[in-house]
Amino acid sequence: MTYTERYQKWLNSPKIDEETRKELVAIKDDDNEIKERFIKDLEFGTGGLRGIIGAGDNRMNIYTVKKATQGLCEDIKNKGEEYMKRGVVIAYDSRHKSDEFAKESALTLAANGIKAYLFESLRPTPVLSFAVRYKKAAAGIVVTASHNPKEYNGYKAYGEDGGQLPPESSDYVISIIDKLDIFDDVLTTDYDKAVKDGLIEIIGEDVDSAYLAAVKEQSVNEEAAKSLGDDFKLVYTPFHGAGNIPVRRILDMTGVKNVYVVKEQEMPDGDFPTLKSPNPEENEGFKLAIELAKKVDADVIIATDPDSDRVGVTVKDKKGNYITLTGNQTGILLCEFILRNRKLKGTLPKNGAVIKTIVTTDMVYPIADNYKTTVFDVLTGFKFIGEKIKEFEKTGSNEYIFGFEESYGYLAGTYARDKDAVVASMLIAQMAADYKTKGKTLYEGLMSLYEKYGYHKDLLHNVVLKGLDGAEKIKAIMAEIRENPPKEIDGHKVTKVLDVLKGTETDVLTGAVTKSELPKSNVLKFFLDDKSWFAARPSGTEPKIKFYFGVTADSEDGADKKITALRDAVVEMIK
Repeated sequence: MTYTERYQKWLNSPKIDEETRKELVAIKDDDNEIKERFIKDLEFGTGGLRGIIGAGDNRMNIYTVKKATQGLCEDIKNKGEEYMKRGVVIAYDSRHKSDEFAKESALTLAANGIKAYLFESLRPTPVLSFAVRYKKAAAGIVVTASHNPKEYNGYKAYGEDGGQLPPESSDYVISIIDKLDIFDDVLTTDYDKAVKDGLIEIIGEDVDSAYLAAVKEQSVNEEAAKSLGDDFKLVYTPFHGAGNIPVRRILDMTGVKNVYVVKEQEMPDGDFPTLKSPNPEENEGFKLAIELAKKVDADVIIATDPDSDRVGVTVKDKKGNYITLTGNQTGILLCEFILRNRKLKGTLPKNGAVIKTIVTTDMVYPIADNYKTTVFDVLTGFKFIGEKIKEFEKTGSNEYIFGFEESYGYLAGTYARDKDAVVASMLIAQMAADYKTKGKTLYEGLMSLYEKYGYHKDLLHNVVLKGLDGAEKIKAIMAEIRENPPKEIDGHKVTKVLDVLKGTETDVLTGAVTKSELPKSNVLKFFLDDKSWFAARPSGTEPKIKFYFGVTADSEDGADKKITALRDAVVEMIK
Protein backbone atom coordinates (compact mmCIF):
# COMPACT_ATOMS: atom_id res chain seq x y z
CA MET A 1 0.00 0.00 0.00
CA THR A 2 1.37 3.42 -1.01
CA TYR A 3 1.51 6.32 1.45
CA THR A 4 -1.33 8.06 -0.38
CA GLU A 5 -3.47 4.90 -0.14
CA ARG A 6 -2.66 4.69 3.58
CA TYR A 7 -3.73 8.31 3.97
CA GLN A 8 -7.03 7.67 2.21
CA LYS A 9 -7.64 4.58 4.34
CA TRP A 10 -7.38 6.70 7.49
CA LEU A 11 -9.39 9.56 6.06
CA ASN A 12 -12.27 7.29 5.00
CA SER A 13 -12.30 4.99 8.02
CA PRO A 14 -15.57 5.11 10.02
CA LYS A 15 -13.51 4.37 13.16
CA ILE A 16 -11.58 7.67 13.02
CA ASP A 17 -12.62 10.30 15.57
CA GLU A 18 -13.58 13.76 14.38
CA GLU A 19 -10.48 15.52 15.74
CA THR A 20 -8.20 13.15 13.84
CA ARG A 21 -10.26 13.50 10.67
CA LYS A 22 -9.94 17.31 10.82
CA GLU A 23 -6.17 16.99 11.24
CA LEU A 24 -6.00 14.73 8.17
CA VAL A 25 -8.17 17.03 6.06
CA ALA A 26 -5.91 19.96 6.94
CA ILE A 27 -2.91 18.28 5.25
CA LYS A 28 -4.73 17.05 2.09
CA ASP A 29 -2.72 19.35 -0.21
CA ASP A 30 0.65 18.80 1.50
CA ASP A 31 2.16 15.72 -0.17
CA ASN A 32 5.37 15.99 1.81
CA GLU A 33 3.52 15.95 5.14
CA ILE A 34 1.33 13.04 4.03
CA LYS A 35 4.45 11.13 2.99
CA GLU A 36 6.17 11.74 6.36
CA ARG A 37 3.09 10.56 8.26
CA PHE A 38 2.18 7.53 6.14
CA ILE A 39 5.32 6.26 4.36
CA LYS A 40 5.76 3.58 7.04
CA ASP A 41 4.44 2.32 10.37
CA LEU A 42 5.85 3.93 13.48
CA GLU A 43 8.50 1.40 14.34
CA PHE A 44 8.02 -0.71 17.47
CA GLY A 45 11.68 -1.07 18.33
CA THR A 46 13.30 -2.82 21.28
CA GLY A 47 12.26 0.15 23.43
CA GLY A 48 8.68 0.31 22.10
CA LEU A 49 7.25 3.27 20.20
CA ARG A 50 8.54 6.83 20.06
CA GLY A 51 7.51 9.54 17.64
CA ILE A 52 5.92 12.90 16.97
CA ILE A 53 2.33 13.25 18.22
CA GLY A 54 -0.18 13.43 15.37
CA ALA A 55 -2.43 11.50 12.98
CA GLY A 56 -0.93 8.80 10.76
CA ASP A 57 0.76 5.39 10.77
CA ASN A 58 4.15 7.02 11.43
CA ARG A 59 2.97 9.14 14.36
CA MET A 60 2.04 8.73 18.03
CA ASN A 61 -1.75 8.69 18.40
CA ILE A 62 -4.45 6.59 20.06
CA TYR A 63 -4.61 4.25 17.06
CA THR A 64 -0.89 3.41 16.88
CA VAL A 65 -0.85 3.06 20.68
CA LYS A 66 -3.85 0.73 20.70
CA LYS A 67 -2.36 -1.36 17.89
CA ALA A 68 0.84 -1.79 19.91
CA THR A 69 -1.24 -2.74 22.95
CA GLN A 70 -3.22 -5.26 20.90
CA GLY A 71 0.08 -6.87 19.90
CA LEU A 72 1.07 -7.11 23.56
CA CYS A 73 -2.37 -8.58 24.34
CA GLU A 74 -1.92 -11.33 21.76
CA ASP A 75 1.43 -12.23 23.30
CA ILE A 76 -0.12 -12.40 26.80
CA LYS A 77 -3.12 -14.44 25.60
CA ASN A 78 -0.74 -16.91 23.94
CA LYS A 79 0.86 -17.47 27.36
CA GLY A 80 -2.47 -18.55 28.86
CA GLU A 81 -5.20 -17.54 31.27
CA GLU A 82 -2.91 -17.19 34.28
CA TYR A 83 -0.98 -14.41 32.53
CA MET A 84 -4.22 -12.69 31.54
CA LYS A 85 -5.34 -12.65 35.18
CA ARG A 86 -1.99 -11.34 36.38
CA GLY A 87 -2.62 -8.32 34.23
CA VAL A 88 -0.61 -5.34 33.00
CA VAL A 89 0.46 -2.24 34.95
CA ILE A 90 0.22 1.11 33.12
CA ALA A 91 1.97 4.37 34.04
CA TYR A 92 2.44 7.67 32.24
CA ASP A 93 4.32 10.96 32.50
CA SER A 94 3.44 14.64 31.99
CA ARG A 95 3.62 14.76 28.19
CA HIS A 96 0.75 15.78 25.95
CA LYS A 97 -1.79 12.97 25.58
CA SER A 98 0.11 10.67 27.96
CA ASP A 99 -2.95 10.16 30.18
CA GLU A 100 -5.15 9.57 27.12
CA PHE A 101 -2.75 7.02 25.61
CA ALA A 102 -2.54 5.23 28.96
CA LYS A 103 -6.33 5.05 29.30
CA GLU A 104 -6.77 3.79 25.73
CA SER A 105 -4.16 1.10 26.37
CA ALA A 106 -6.12 0.01 29.45
CA LEU A 107 -9.33 -0.20 27.38
CA THR A 108 -7.67 -2.43 24.77
CA LEU A 109 -6.32 -4.71 27.50
CA ALA A 110 -9.76 -4.91 29.14
CA ALA A 111 -11.46 -5.63 25.81
CA ASN A 112 -9.12 -8.62 25.46
CA GLY A 113 -10.03 -9.90 28.92
CA ILE A 114 -6.70 -8.84 30.44
CA LYS A 115 -6.63 -6.99 33.74
CA ALA A 116 -5.18 -3.45 33.62
CA TYR A 117 -3.69 -1.71 36.68
CA LEU A 118 -3.83 1.99 35.79
CA PHE A 119 -2.05 4.58 37.93
CA GLU A 120 -4.35 7.36 39.18
CA SER A 121 -1.96 10.08 37.99
CA LEU A 122 1.50 10.48 36.48
CA ARG A 123 4.34 8.33 37.82
CA PRO A 124 8.06 7.87 37.06
CA THR A 125 9.12 5.05 34.78
CA PRO A 126 11.04 3.25 37.59
CA VAL A 127 7.81 3.15 39.66
CA LEU A 128 6.24 1.26 36.75
CA SER A 129 9.16 -1.18 36.69
CA PHE A 130 8.80 -1.74 40.43
CA ALA A 131 5.00 -2.03 40.22
CA VAL A 132 5.17 -4.84 37.65
CA ARG A 133 7.24 -6.85 40.11
CA TYR A 134 5.21 -5.76 43.14
CA LYS A 135 1.89 -6.72 41.55
CA LYS A 136 3.40 -9.88 40.00
CA ALA A 137 1.92 -8.66 36.71
CA ALA A 138 2.46 -10.26 33.33
CA ALA A 139 3.72 -7.06 31.74
CA GLY A 140 3.91 -3.27 32.03
CA ILE A 141 3.40 -0.22 29.84
CA VAL A 142 4.69 3.30 30.40
CA VAL A 143 3.67 6.19 28.17
CA THR A 144 6.63 8.54 27.85
CA ALA A 145 9.12 9.94 25.36
CA SER A 146 11.67 10.34 28.15
CA HIS A 147 13.77 13.47 27.46
CA ASN A 148 12.67 14.09 23.85
CA PRO A 149 11.26 17.50 22.79
CA LYS A 150 7.64 18.38 23.59
CA GLU A 151 6.35 17.31 20.15
CA TYR A 152 7.12 13.68 21.00
CA ASN A 153 5.54 10.94 23.00
CA GLY A 154 6.33 7.26 23.37
CA TYR A 155 5.28 3.86 24.62
CA LYS A 156 7.55 1.34 26.36
CA ALA A 157 6.61 -2.27 27.07
CA TYR A 158 7.95 -4.21 30.06
CA GLY A 159 8.16 -7.92 30.80
CA GLU A 160 7.11 -9.73 33.97
CA ASP A 161 10.54 -9.15 35.56
CA GLY A 162 9.99 -5.37 35.42
CA GLY A 163 12.60 -4.89 32.70
CA GLN A 164 12.05 -3.48 29.24
CA LEU A 165 11.27 -6.22 26.76
CA PRO A 166 14.52 -7.86 25.66
CA PRO A 167 15.17 -8.17 21.89
CA GLU A 168 13.78 -11.71 21.54
CA SER A 169 10.52 -10.78 23.31
CA SER A 170 10.10 -7.48 21.49
CA ASP A 171 10.83 -9.20 18.16
CA TYR A 172 7.94 -11.58 18.83
CA VAL A 173 5.57 -8.74 19.78
CA ILE A 174 6.68 -6.84 16.66
CA SER A 175 5.89 -9.88 14.48
CA ILE A 176 2.35 -9.88 15.90
CA ILE A 177 1.89 -6.12 15.52
CA ASP A 178 3.01 -6.24 11.88
CA LYS A 179 0.12 -8.58 11.07
CA LEU A 180 -2.58 -6.41 12.68
CA ASP A 181 -4.83 -3.99 10.85
CA ILE A 182 -4.74 -0.72 12.77
CA PHE A 183 -8.54 -0.40 12.76
CA ASP A 184 -10.15 -3.81 12.17
CA ASP A 185 -7.97 -5.99 14.43
CA VAL A 186 -7.80 -3.75 17.52
CA LEU A 187 -10.30 -4.22 20.36
CA THR A 188 -11.65 -1.60 22.79
CA THR A 189 -14.45 -1.29 25.32
CA ASP A 190 -16.34 1.14 27.57
CA TYR A 191 -14.32 2.54 30.48
CA ASP A 192 -17.05 2.44 33.14
CA LYS A 193 -17.96 -1.12 32.17
CA ALA A 194 -14.31 -2.23 32.37
CA VAL A 195 -13.96 -0.71 35.86
CA LYS A 196 -17.24 -2.29 37.00
CA ASP A 197 -16.16 -5.70 35.66
CA GLY A 198 -12.85 -5.41 37.54
CA LEU A 199 -10.80 -5.38 34.35
CA ILE A 200 -9.45 -1.88 35.07
CA GLU A 201 -8.19 -1.15 38.59
CA ILE A 202 -6.87 2.27 39.63
CA ILE A 203 -3.70 2.09 41.75
CA GLY A 204 -1.60 4.66 43.57
CA GLU A 205 -0.40 5.18 47.13
CA ASP A 206 -0.11 1.50 48.07
CA VAL A 207 2.45 1.02 45.30
CA ASP A 208 4.15 4.37 46.02
CA SER A 209 4.77 3.51 49.68
CA ALA A 210 6.18 0.09 48.87
CA TYR A 211 8.38 1.58 46.15
CA LEU A 212 9.82 4.31 48.40
CA ALA A 213 10.53 1.74 51.10
CA ALA A 214 12.47 -0.31 48.53
CA VAL A 215 14.39 2.78 47.41
CA LYS A 216 15.27 3.67 51.01
CA GLU A 217 16.78 0.21 51.48
CA GLN A 218 19.51 1.27 48.99
CA SER A 219 20.63 4.08 51.28
CA VAL A 220 24.32 3.84 52.22
CA ASN A 221 25.00 7.02 54.23
CA GLU A 222 22.15 9.00 55.76
CA GLU A 223 24.31 10.10 58.66
CA ALA A 224 26.24 12.75 56.68
CA ALA A 225 23.21 14.90 55.73
CA LYS A 226 21.71 14.51 59.19
CA SER A 227 24.97 15.60 60.84
CA LEU A 228 25.19 18.70 58.64
CA GLY A 229 21.57 19.69 59.32
CA ASP A 230 20.79 23.16 57.97
CA ASP A 231 24.32 23.48 56.66
CA PHE A 232 23.56 21.18 53.72
CA LYS A 233 21.42 22.64 50.92
CA LEU A 234 20.10 20.99 47.76
CA VAL A 235 18.27 22.50 44.78
CA TYR A 236 15.94 20.21 42.85
CA THR A 237 13.99 20.58 39.60
CA PRO A 238 11.68 17.93 38.12
CA PHE A 239 11.68 19.65 34.68
CA HIS A 240 7.84 19.78 34.70
CA GLY A 241 7.77 15.99 34.97
CA ALA A 242 6.87 13.06 37.19
CA GLY A 243 9.77 13.21 39.65
CA ASN A 244 8.56 16.05 41.87
CA ILE A 245 6.68 14.08 44.54
CA PRO A 246 8.74 10.86 44.83
CA VAL A 247 12.14 12.60 44.77
CA ARG A 248 11.12 15.06 47.51
CA ARG A 249 9.56 12.26 49.55
CA ILE A 250 12.67 10.08 49.49
CA LEU A 251 14.95 13.02 50.34
CA ASP A 252 12.76 13.84 53.32
CA MET A 253 12.67 10.18 54.38
CA THR A 254 16.47 10.05 54.40
CA GLY A 255 17.11 13.22 56.39
CA VAL A 256 17.75 15.81 53.67
CA LYS A 257 15.71 18.73 54.97
CA ASN A 258 16.90 21.81 53.07
CA VAL A 259 15.50 21.03 49.61
CA TYR A 260 14.79 24.07 47.42
CA VAL A 261 12.53 23.32 44.45
CA VAL A 262 12.63 25.41 41.27
CA LYS A 263 9.06 26.74 41.38
CA GLU A 264 8.92 27.63 37.67
CA GLN A 265 9.60 23.95 36.79
CA GLU A 266 7.78 22.26 39.64
CA MET A 267 4.35 21.51 38.15
CA PRO A 268 3.72 18.96 35.37
CA ASP A 269 3.47 20.63 31.95
CA GLY A 270 3.82 18.88 28.59
CA ASP A 271 4.87 22.13 26.92
CA PHE A 272 7.99 22.31 29.13
CA PRO A 273 7.65 26.11 28.92
CA THR A 274 10.92 26.96 30.70
CA LEU A 275 13.08 24.57 28.68
CA LYS A 276 14.31 24.20 25.11
CA SER A 277 14.46 20.48 25.82
CA PRO A 278 13.60 18.60 29.07
CA ASN A 279 16.93 16.83 29.00
CA PRO A 280 19.24 16.80 32.05
CA GLU A 281 22.15 16.10 29.68
CA GLU A 282 21.95 19.70 28.42
CA ASN A 283 23.39 22.52 30.53
CA GLU A 284 20.77 24.98 29.31
CA GLY A 285 18.06 23.28 31.38
CA PHE A 286 19.85 24.14 34.63
CA LYS A 287 19.67 27.92 34.17
CA LEU A 288 16.81 28.54 36.63
CA ALA A 289 18.16 25.97 39.09
CA ILE A 290 21.58 27.66 39.08
CA GLU A 291 19.98 31.05 39.74
CA LEU A 292 18.20 29.57 42.77
CA ALA A 293 21.35 27.74 43.91
CA LYS A 294 23.33 30.99 43.91
CA LYS A 295 20.64 32.67 46.03
CA VAL A 296 20.62 29.93 48.69
CA ASP A 297 24.30 28.88 48.30
CA ALA A 298 23.34 25.30 47.48
CA ASP A 299 25.86 22.47 47.66
CA VAL A 300 24.39 20.50 44.77
CA ILE A 301 21.69 20.75 42.08
CA ILE A 302 19.69 17.75 40.88
CA ALA A 303 17.41 17.65 37.80
CA THR A 304 15.24 14.74 36.68
CA ASP A 305 13.75 14.28 33.21
CA PRO A 306 9.97 14.06 32.54
CA ASP A 307 9.61 10.36 33.39
CA SER A 308 12.25 10.58 36.13
CA ASP A 309 14.49 7.77 34.99
CA ARG A 310 17.47 10.05 34.21
CA VAL A 311 19.13 12.55 36.50
CA GLY A 312 21.59 15.37 35.89
CA VAL A 313 23.86 16.93 38.53
CA THR A 314 25.35 20.42 38.78
CA VAL A 315 28.10 21.21 41.29
CA LYS A 316 30.46 24.02 42.29
CA ASP A 317 33.87 23.88 40.61
CA LYS A 318 37.12 25.11 42.19
CA LYS A 319 36.26 28.71 41.22
CA GLY A 320 32.81 28.51 42.81
CA ASN A 321 31.00 28.33 39.45
CA TYR A 322 28.19 25.81 38.99
CA ILE A 323 29.04 23.23 36.31
CA THR A 324 27.03 20.25 35.08
CA LEU A 325 28.64 16.83 35.43
CA THR A 326 28.52 14.35 32.58
CA GLY A 327 26.62 11.11 33.01
CA ASN A 328 29.95 9.29 33.22
CA GLN A 329 31.28 11.61 35.94
CA THR A 330 28.16 11.18 38.08
CA GLY A 331 28.34 7.43 37.46
CA ILE A 332 31.93 7.01 38.65
CA LEU A 333 31.29 9.23 41.68
CA LEU A 334 28.26 7.12 42.64
CA CYS A 335 30.06 3.85 41.95
CA GLU A 336 33.00 4.73 44.20
CA PHE A 337 30.72 6.22 46.88
CA ILE A 338 28.51 3.12 47.08
CA LEU A 339 31.43 0.67 47.06
CA ARG A 340 33.37 2.67 49.67
CA ASN A 341 30.44 3.05 52.05
CA ARG A 342 29.34 -0.56 51.71
CA LYS A 343 32.90 -1.67 52.48
CA LEU A 344 32.91 0.55 55.58
CA LYS A 345 29.59 -0.93 56.71
CA GLY A 346 30.68 -4.48 55.94
CA THR A 347 27.91 -5.03 53.37
CA LEU A 348 30.11 -5.29 50.27
CA PRO A 349 29.64 -8.79 48.82
CA LYS A 350 32.66 -10.92 47.87
CA ASN A 351 31.14 -11.62 44.44
CA GLY A 352 29.88 -8.07 43.88
CA ALA A 353 29.17 -6.80 40.38
CA VAL A 354 28.93 -3.42 38.69
CA ILE A 355 27.37 -3.32 35.24
CA LYS A 356 27.96 -0.68 32.56
CA THR A 357 27.27 -0.35 28.85
CA ILE A 358 30.02 -0.72 26.24
CA VAL A 359 30.02 3.04 25.52
CA THR A 360 30.25 4.03 29.20
CA THR A 361 33.54 5.17 30.78
CA ASP A 362 36.35 2.68 31.42
CA MET A 363 37.23 4.53 34.64
CA VAL A 364 34.90 2.19 36.48
CA TYR A 365 37.43 -0.67 36.02
CA PRO A 366 40.19 0.62 38.35
CA ILE A 367 37.58 1.83 40.87
CA ALA A 368 35.82 -1.54 41.01
CA ASP A 369 39.17 -3.36 41.09
CA ASN A 370 40.16 -1.35 44.17
CA TYR A 371 37.08 -2.75 45.95
CA LYS A 372 37.53 -6.28 44.53
CA THR A 373 34.33 -5.95 42.51
CA THR A 374 33.80 -7.28 38.98
CA VAL A 375 32.71 -5.06 36.08
CA PHE A 376 30.43 -6.42 33.35
CA ASP A 377 29.90 -4.76 29.95
CA VAL A 378 26.55 -4.95 28.17
CA LEU A 379 24.95 -3.39 25.11
CA THR A 380 23.65 0.18 25.19
CA GLY A 381 20.23 0.32 26.82
CA PHE A 382 19.30 -0.29 30.43
CA LYS A 383 17.24 -3.35 29.53
CA PHE A 384 20.55 -5.17 29.05
CA ILE A 385 21.60 -4.26 32.57
CA GLY A 386 18.25 -5.65 33.72
CA GLU A 387 18.90 -8.86 31.77
CA LYS A 388 22.30 -9.24 33.45
CA ILE A 389 20.70 -8.82 36.90
CA LYS A 390 18.26 -11.60 35.99
CA GLU A 391 21.18 -13.80 34.94
CA PHE A 392 22.95 -13.21 38.28
CA GLU A 393 19.80 -14.15 40.19
CA LYS A 394 19.41 -17.31 38.14
CA THR A 395 23.01 -18.50 38.35
CA GLY A 396 24.09 -17.03 41.70
CA SER A 397 27.41 -16.15 40.07
CA ASN A 398 27.45 -12.52 41.21
CA GLU A 399 25.56 -10.10 43.43
CA TYR A 400 24.46 -6.93 41.71
CA ILE A 401 25.49 -3.67 43.41
CA PHE A 402 25.21 -0.84 40.89
CA GLY A 403 24.64 -0.26 37.18
CA PHE A 404 24.88 2.81 35.01
CA GLU A 405 25.11 4.16 31.49
CA GLU A 406 26.69 7.33 30.19
CA SER A 407 23.26 8.76 29.24
CA TYR A 408 22.51 9.71 32.87
CA GLY A 409 20.87 6.43 33.93
CA TYR A 410 21.66 4.74 37.29
CA LEU A 411 20.26 1.93 39.44
CA ALA A 412 21.27 0.64 42.86
CA GLY A 413 19.39 -2.44 44.06
CA THR A 414 17.19 -4.97 42.30
CA TYR A 415 13.71 -3.73 43.28
CA ALA A 416 13.36 -2.31 39.73
CA ARG A 417 14.91 -3.30 36.40
CA ASP A 418 15.24 0.11 34.79
CA LYS A 419 17.25 3.21 35.56
CA ASP A 420 15.87 5.20 38.46
CA ALA A 421 16.40 8.92 39.03
CA VAL A 422 14.66 8.68 42.42
CA VAL A 423 17.20 6.30 43.98
CA ALA A 424 20.00 8.15 42.18
CA SER A 425 18.80 11.50 43.62
CA MET A 426 18.82 10.02 47.12
CA LEU A 427 22.35 8.68 46.69
CA ILE A 428 23.66 11.87 45.04
CA ALA A 429 22.38 13.90 48.01
CA GLN A 430 24.05 11.49 50.44
CA MET A 431 27.26 11.60 48.42
CA ALA A 432 27.37 15.42 48.31
CA ALA A 433 26.78 15.54 52.07
CA ASP A 434 29.46 12.87 52.64
CA TYR A 435 32.08 14.88 50.75
CA LYS A 436 31.04 18.07 52.58
CA THR A 437 31.73 16.41 55.94
CA LYS A 438 35.25 15.83 54.57
CA GLY A 439 35.58 19.51 53.58
CA LYS A 440 35.12 18.82 49.86
CA THR A 441 32.59 19.73 47.17
CA LEU A 442 31.42 17.01 44.77
CA TYR A 443 33.68 18.57 42.14
CA GLU A 444 36.69 18.24 44.46
CA GLY A 445 35.60 14.68 45.15
CA LEU A 446 35.66 13.98 41.42
CA MET A 447 39.13 15.53 41.09
CA SER A 448 40.41 13.32 43.92
CA LEU A 449 39.15 10.25 42.02
CA TYR A 450 40.94 11.41 38.87
CA GLU A 451 44.17 11.87 40.85
CA LYS A 452 43.86 8.35 42.24
CA TYR A 453 42.58 6.43 39.22
CA GLY A 454 43.82 8.50 36.24
CA TYR A 455 42.23 11.29 34.22
CA HIS A 456 39.56 9.63 32.13
CA LYS A 457 37.65 11.81 29.71
CA ASP A 458 34.56 10.76 27.80
CA LEU A 459 32.60 12.56 25.11
CA LEU A 460 29.45 12.08 23.04
CA HIS A 461 29.13 13.67 19.59
CA ASN A 462 25.79 13.50 17.80
CA VAL A 463 25.34 13.79 14.06
CA VAL A 464 21.66 14.70 13.54
CA LEU A 465 20.16 13.67 10.19
CA LYS A 466 16.39 14.20 10.10
CA GLY A 467 13.74 12.81 7.76
CA LEU A 468 13.77 9.87 5.37
CA ASP A 469 16.95 11.10 3.64
CA GLY A 470 18.63 11.34 7.02
CA ALA A 471 17.84 7.72 7.83
CA GLU A 472 19.52 6.63 4.58
CA LYS A 473 22.58 8.76 5.32
CA ILE A 474 22.91 7.17 8.76
CA LYS A 475 22.84 3.71 7.14
CA ALA A 476 25.47 4.79 4.60
CA ILE A 477 27.83 6.16 7.28
CA MET A 478 27.62 2.95 9.33
CA ALA A 479 28.12 0.80 6.21
CA GLU A 480 31.20 2.79 5.15
CA ILE A 481 32.88 2.56 8.57
CA ARG A 482 32.03 -1.16 8.81
CA GLU A 483 33.31 -2.12 5.36
CA ASN A 484 36.29 0.26 5.32
CA PRO A 485 37.37 0.56 8.97
CA PRO A 486 40.08 3.12 9.78
CA LYS A 487 43.59 1.80 10.40
CA GLU A 488 44.81 4.90 12.18
CA ILE A 489 43.12 7.83 13.98
CA ASP A 490 44.95 11.01 15.03
CA GLY A 491 48.32 9.30 14.69
CA HIS A 492 47.32 6.27 16.76
CA LYS A 493 46.92 2.79 15.32
CA VAL A 494 43.61 0.93 15.60
CA THR A 495 44.45 -2.28 17.50
CA LYS A 496 41.03 -3.92 17.79
CA VAL A 497 37.59 -3.61 16.17
CA LEU A 498 34.40 -4.81 17.87
CA ASP A 499 31.54 -5.26 15.39
CA VAL A 500 28.54 -6.11 17.53
CA LEU A 501 26.28 -6.57 14.50
CA LYS A 502 28.57 -9.22 13.02
CA GLY A 503 29.35 -10.57 16.51
CA THR A 504 33.12 -10.35 16.00
CA GLU A 505 36.20 -8.93 17.70
CA THR A 506 39.09 -8.47 15.27
CA ASP A 507 42.70 -8.09 16.45
CA VAL A 508 43.99 -5.74 13.76
CA LEU A 509 47.66 -6.50 14.47
CA THR A 510 47.35 -10.30 14.16
CA GLY A 511 44.20 -10.58 12.06
CA ALA A 512 42.70 -12.97 14.63
CA VAL A 513 38.91 -12.92 14.81
CA THR A 514 37.06 -14.03 17.94
CA LYS A 515 33.35 -14.28 18.64
CA SER A 516 31.72 -11.54 20.70
CA GLU A 517 29.38 -12.66 23.49
CA LEU A 518 27.18 -9.57 23.12
CA PRO A 519 23.76 -9.86 21.43
CA LYS A 520 23.82 -8.53 17.88
CA SER A 521 23.30 -4.78 17.54
CA ASN A 522 24.36 -2.10 15.06
CA VAL A 523 27.36 -0.88 17.06
CA LEU A 524 31.03 -0.50 16.09
CA LYS A 525 33.79 0.11 18.63
CA PHE A 526 37.43 0.85 17.77
CA PHE A 527 40.32 0.51 20.23
CA LEU A 528 43.56 2.51 19.75
CA ASP A 529 47.13 1.81 20.84
CA ASP A 530 47.08 4.58 23.50
CA LYS A 531 44.10 3.01 25.33
CA SER A 532 41.70 5.46 23.69
CA TRP A 533 38.55 4.24 21.97
CA PHE A 534 35.57 5.44 19.97
CA ALA A 535 32.25 3.87 19.04
CA ALA A 536 29.47 4.54 16.54
CA ARG A 537 25.81 3.68 17.06
CA PRO A 538 22.62 4.88 15.35
CA SER A 539 20.08 6.10 17.92
CA GLY A 540 17.04 3.87 18.32
CA THR A 541 14.80 6.77 19.38
CA GLU A 542 16.06 9.88 17.57
CA PRO A 543 17.21 10.76 14.00
CA LYS A 544 20.90 10.75 14.79
CA ILE A 545 24.05 8.69 14.77
CA LYS A 546 25.98 8.78 18.05
CA PHE A 547 29.76 8.78 18.31
CA TYR A 548 31.27 7.99 21.72
CA PHE A 549 34.87 8.73 22.72
CA GLY A 550 37.00 7.70 25.68
CA VAL A 551 40.61 8.61 26.58
CA THR A 552 43.00 8.38 29.54
CA ALA A 553 45.82 10.79 30.38
CA ASP A 554 48.14 11.87 33.20
CA SER A 555 46.46 15.26 33.63
CA GLU A 556 43.09 16.93 33.14
CA ASP A 557 44.50 19.23 30.46
CA GLY A 558 46.11 16.29 28.68
CA ALA A 559 42.83 14.35 28.68
CA ASP A 560 40.95 17.40 27.34
CA LYS A 561 43.39 17.88 24.46
CA LYS A 562 43.46 14.17 23.69
CA ILE A 563 39.70 13.72 23.44
CA THR A 564 39.22 16.89 21.37
CA ALA A 565 41.81 15.67 18.86
CA LEU A 566 40.21 12.22 18.71
CA ARG A 567 36.72 13.63 18.15
CA ASP A 568 37.91 16.04 15.45
CA ALA A 569 39.73 13.26 13.62
CA VAL A 570 36.67 10.97 13.60
CA VAL A 571 34.30 13.78 12.54
CA GLU A 572 36.66 14.62 9.68
CA MET A 573 36.78 10.94 8.69
CA ILE A 574 32.99 10.64 8.22
CA LYS A 575 32.56 13.83 6.16
